Amino acid sequence: MAGDNFVHLHVHTEYSMLDGAARVKELFDEAARMEMPALAMTDHGNLFGTYEFFKAGKAAGVKPIIGIEAYYVPIGTRHDRAPFSFGGDVAQDVGDEGAGKGKVNYTHMTMWAETTEGLHNLFRMSSLASLEGQYRRYPRMDRELLAQHGKGIIATTGCPSGEVNRWLQAGQYDQALAAAATYQEILGKDNFFCELMDHGIAIERRTRDDLISIAKTLNLPFVATNDLHYTYAKDADAHEALLCVQTGRNLSDPNRFKFDARDFYLKSAAEMRNVWSEFPEACDNTLLIAERCNVEFGESRNLMPRFPVPDGYDEGSWLVEEVTRGLRERFAPDPVPQSHLEQAAYELSVVQEMGFPGYFLVVADLVRYAKQEGIRVGPGRGSAAGAIVAWALGITELDPIKFGLLFERFLNPERVSMPDIDMDFDERRRGDMIRYATEKYGEERVAQIVTYSTIKAKAALKDAARVLGMPFQVGEKLTKAMPPAVMGKDVSLSGIFDPQHDRYKEAADFRTLYETDPDAKQVVDTARGLEGLRRQWGVHAAGVILSAEPLIDVIPIMRRDQDGAIITQLDMGACESLGLLKMDFLGLRNLTVLDDALAHIKANRGEAIVLEDLELDDAATYELLSRGDTLGVFQLDGGPMRSLLRSMQPNSFDDISAVLALYRPGPMGANAHNDYADYKNKRKPMKPIHPELTEPLAEILDETYGVIVYQEQVQAIAQKVAGYSLGQADLLRRAMGKKKKEILDKEYVPFSKGMKEHGYSEDAIQTLWDILVPFSDYAFNKAHTAGYGLVSYWTAYLKANYGPEYMAALLSSVKDDKDKLAVYLHECRRMGIQVLPPDVNESVSDFAPVGGDIRFGLTAVRNVGSNVVDSIISTRKAKGAYTSFTDFLAKVDAIVCNKRTIESLIKAGAFDSLGHARRALVNVHAEAVDSVLDTKRAEAIGQFDLFGGFGDEADTDSGGITINIGSEEWEKSVQLAAEREMLGLYVSDHPLFGVEHILRAGTDCSIADVHEDHFVDAQVVTVGGLVTALQRKVTKQGSAWAIATVEDLEGGIEVMLFPQTYQTVGAMVNEDTVIFVRGRVDKSQEGAARLVAMDVSLPDLATPRSGPLVIQLPVARCVPQVIDQLKDVLNAYPGTTEVRLKLLNGSRTTVMRIDDKLRVSPSTALYGDLKALLGPGCLA
Repeated sequence: MAGDNFVHLHVHTEYSMLDGAARVKELFDEAARMEMPALAMTDHGNLFGTYEFFKAGKAAGVKPIIGIEAYYVPIGTRHDRAPFSFGGDVAQDVGDEGAGKGKVNYTHMTMWAETTEGLHNLFRMSSLASLEGQYRRYPRMDRELLAQHGKGIIATTGCPSGEVNRWLQAGQYDQALAAAATYQEILGKDNFFCELMDHGIAIERRTRDDLISIAKTLNLPFVATNDLHYTYAKDADAHEALLCVQTGRNLSDPNRFKFDARDFYLKSAAEMRNVWSEFPEACDNTLLIAERCNVEFGESRNLMPRFPVPDGYDEGSWLVEEVTRGLRERFAPDPVPQSHLEQAAYELSVVQEMGFPGYFLVVADLVRYAKQEGIRVGPGRGSAAGAIVAWALGITELDPIKFGLLFERFLNPERVSMPDIDMDFDERRRGDMIRYATEKYGEERVAQIVTYSTIKAKAALKDAARVLGMPFQVGEKLTKAMPPAVMGKDVSLSGIFDPQHDRYKEAADFRTLYETDPDAKQVVDTARGLEGLRRQWGVHAAGVILSAEPLIDVIPIMRRDQDGAIITQLDMGACESLGLLKMDFLGLRNLTVLDDALAHIKANRGEAIVLEDLELDDAATYELLSRGDTLGVFQLDGGPMRSLLRSMQPNSFDDISAVLALYRPGPMGANAHNDYADYKNKRKPMKPIHPELTEPLAEILDETYGVIVYQEQVQAIAQKVAGYSLGQADLLRRAMGKKKKEILDKEYVPFSKGMKEHGYSEDAIQTLWDILVPFSDYAFNKAHTAGYGLVSYWTAYLKANYGPEYMAALLSSVKDDKDKLAVYLHECRRMGIQVLPPDVNESVSDFAPVGGDIRFGLTAVRNVGSNVVDSIISTRKAKGAYTSFTDFLAKVDAIVCNKRTIESLIKAGAFDSLGHARRALVNVHAEAVDSVLDTKRAEAIGQFDLFGGFGDEADTDSGGITINIGSEEWEKSVQLAAEREMLGLYVSDHPLFGVEHILRAGTDCSIADVHEDHFVDAQVVTVGGLVTALQRKVTKQGSAWAIATVEDLEGGIEVMLFPQTYQTVGAMVNEDTVIFVRGRVDKSQEGAARLVAMDVSLPDLATPRSGPLVIQLPVARCVPQVIDQLKDVLNAYPGTTEVRLKLLNGSRTTVMRIDDKLRVSPSTALYGDLKALLGPGCLA
């Protein structure tokens, strides 16, 4: 190494998420440009980026040095949970203000791994700092850890926040000297350095002479560092903005967290040696340390957990035993077909050769445990469904031979790679599965996986606008000017200004705004410095790591403070590269729905259904799919998907599998979805790929009507016409998908040669190749669509045949999502299922079927906790149904007798069936609760027979208190408003019932449609509905604006009324007003869409309904008594409008015209009477 060079050893990468803005790749690119031999990373308190840093350094030809700037406990131990004082007035780090004046929660210590053993000791210390030393946000090490795991570690006195410097700042020289001597003794004379920094700030210079004196006293070698937080000098402004983003401050705030200098960048060797010309050895020692530090990550290890097997077996022989037993059970009482035995033997040989028997045994054990414990498991997802071995072990539920699924798509014998089986569980029990794995393989061997969120382009623009103190509209205007997202991915800000970027031309408007608006330019320039930086860490939604060895010996881990969960510090890719087993434990809401629906069917009808035993040929199910009535059906829920189903007219399971594969951007871009539907239904003649290929490819493509839909078809075609093995064909498919010309040209040679040897012409070869290349990229994995297609079929089957039970389960699954709840409530009404308000006698915790209706659950009522609900239900079971309000109070436990709880139940309608008016009960409930609580307390000590003297009209307890419940009721609007307040939406009725036709005529779509993916950001649309909430606001400039919540019968949306628009339409926007809003869709925020209003108008609600009045009624309710009452209602509103009756019988409907003598005059009063008689969904 050159004697005039320098190595930066104190570096905060983007993984120092509070204040690190140095991107790893940029760091190494710049270090390589400067010909620096090495570079270290020393992030604050974590080792998140170590593996990425290591790989990036190797790729750049710059030695990576792995280190950390650890949080450290200098006084006491890591187990102490209190701040400490150095006995003087020391400065505090940002975020450490909570320690109190003159006190700190931690100090810093810079350390690096000298050897691979040292690297693992660094992992252990970082892990134990979190597991045992976490205090507030800080994982803290201490002397004990350093003494136990200090071998192979080089450390320094640290920055101004290091212990030695803290003692010096407090005027405690002797303490500082003692601390430095202790570290030197623990680590060894050659492994502890005096760290020198000079950024021109007072805190460094104030203690430097004393620090140098300590170094000379103890003979500590010097090492010079620059506290690097960003790569280039020009990044200082972006770094200041990042500090404001992470601390929630503005750049104009004089009290914001900021650095007192602007030279925290990757300085050249010349710059560093110029700063430390007085101590050249401090720079020389950076090279010495770099030479000493040589570490490796163990990337070739097999750390798959060992599965315990019976004596006399190893994992391989036990897997054979288990597969053989599983196949016998699958086909019992018949013998196992020879085709399945041969395929199983072949797969087992591949699994054995690759060394993965233990993996299959682990997964099978997890699935077995789930089924044993009543935890619903998905039927299989991903390519694993192509393995007979997985089917035999019960991991998947589809026979791969029957459904034409390929094992080589899962495990390719010609390309050894780790198998990956994702498992779906009832989302309520995912935690139980992780707990079982933890107990089975040991807590020290199981962890969840860390993720790191980055600042994306639109978020960077909005963050930049905020920290610069710009109005909200500036960031909004810029995000709107960006090209629309493609497949959910926005163009990066760097791409917008890069002429070589694929979407550069689409961003012309954005660049014009940048060039003409000074504010926009300032925001964009700041945002470009923020984009791509790490914002915070999180936890992978499904991934779990399992290891054969304690994780602390392999990787750094940490404990999440909120719940104690153990989490890796390295991301999923790094963990897998280091030989750890990653498994996905996915919580699938639809499995919860299926389980609940089956329980409802058992309770409501006495039928026990086993989904896995269902044949896939139910006529009612395919009729439902063909009508597109698939709201709430797994994977088939969206509007465009429902349209495609109507076009496709599915009549077999193959069609369900195909539609899941085709409804994606790639196939839809090639119009494959419409071609499939048209060819299937003979609306168009099928187009053969090439005359020579028609017959050879028939057996492969006939099932999909000549359209290439699946990856497995690409493999089968290569096998059939070019003589490839299925393993070779899988490699060909992967190569095609990469779209690189040099790879494609290389692959074309053996493909063309194989086809020629099979007798095909050059024209046929080229034609097929030109079709396969694009299709191989977006053709889908059939094993995945078949597995998920099975869940789609099951959910469709239950909706078609057990509507109330299925919809009750579906409503329960979205009870916390008001928008989804509204959509599915509307679907219930469309299906003729009446959703009734909660009831103290009929309701359980969640939605539940009651005959052909659905009853709201009591936990849906605001202010009513699950403990109260459990008490109401258990009392009802023990003491019988409640006969009156006073009987309810008499029977329930004291925990239920809370004024707010009782009032909420009243307003929600939970006592309606007892014959009391809601308003009347609200008027007396407080008095009733007070009196009953006194009596219950007395009863608890044996003094009273509760409510012994209460009657029906004047209710009296044995203490002589009389409760007179009147009959006064609220107006309908007040009652509905109270109901909505308690339940989050209207249930017994809706203010928009009767004006649906007006909303349909004046809008482009329903509000629920706007939330669908096919409505893109910035699209202009008109919606209509009721204003249910209104927040009036004022900008800093004094302009009025507002945020309104507008709801129709299917959902709600937040409408932004900015000053320019609000000034002209504000008078029309009031709560409980029906409005039309024309606006621009805004999907820039995480979560639900918003609408930026451009115009607002009021509909004419007096507009009469055009056409006949259609009343819908389930056949079961079409009885003489109901029909007579219906005639009475119709006779009360004579007129000229024809009336039709739509009878609903499962999936069939019959429409009849009613006698002309019963023609009516439509009005809201008529609609109200009809709904009161037949339910809120009676008007079609």
